[in-house]
Amino acid sequence: MRRKFVAGNWKMNKTISEARQLITELLLALKPLEDIDRAVCPPATALPIAARLLEGTGVGLGAQNMYWQENGAYTGELSPRMVAELCQYVIIGHSERRQYFGETDETVNLKVKAALTHGLTPIVCIGESLEENRAGKTAEVVSRQTREGLADLTPEEGARLVIAYEPVWAIGTGLAATAEDANAIHRDVVRPALTEMFGDEVAQGIRIQYGGSVTPENAAGFFSQSDIDGALVGGASLKAESFAAIARAAAGA
Repeated sequence: MRRKFVAGNWKMNKTISEARQLITELLLALKPLEDIDRAVCPPATALPIAARLLEGTGVGLGAQNMYWQENGAYTGELSPRMVAELCQYVIIGHSERRQYFGETDETVNLKVKAALTHGLTPIVCIGESLEENRAGKTAEVVSRQTREGLADLTPEEGARLVIAYEPVWAIGTGLAATAEDANAIHRDVVRPALTEMFGDEVAQGIRIQYGGSVTPENAAGFFSQSDIDGALVGGASLKAESFAAIARAAAGA
């Protein structure tokens, strides 16, 4: 049985003081939900204060991105060594990184390898655009992103991954895939690709989150599905009440 995992991606939101307030509220709301994994991914400026507040609470901390080199002349970037000082998780390949900052399957692969080298758990994002979805290319795109983004990993490394299927057309739009359609992508596209790469035993243990307009109202429907193992939550993670409601839905699944 795969343990449910709900993570909040705050994106470019919350100052340090706002992050302190939100985490304080979240810790109270999430404390009873210790039978699922929970994490928050604030902006980089808030990671140090978040790390202090979350220490010993059982709630994990993730960065929203990192570079693959350990150090050097890469202005504005965070290295895996820097992230690993504070975090347990790192989001890699989010569609907004692909859309606005030139992320590719090749750079995702480099970042995944660097994260694993430094003991981080990558939350690797995959998902098709609206145009690709309408053209019937969802399976092709998602399979390619999975295979190329995770290329050359060993089964042991594969076992340490979390995958987040986030259809681009559903992120921040209020549109969400149906629970059944999302589960079909997880079950019939992503997990078979993982099986071919890492073997069935490893693939069956890798958690696949859904992301894309997950709300307290629709969360239970997603978590009731066979191959949806949690959620990477965007806008709803910016309020303690709504994020906690989604986490409660995961705990009750």
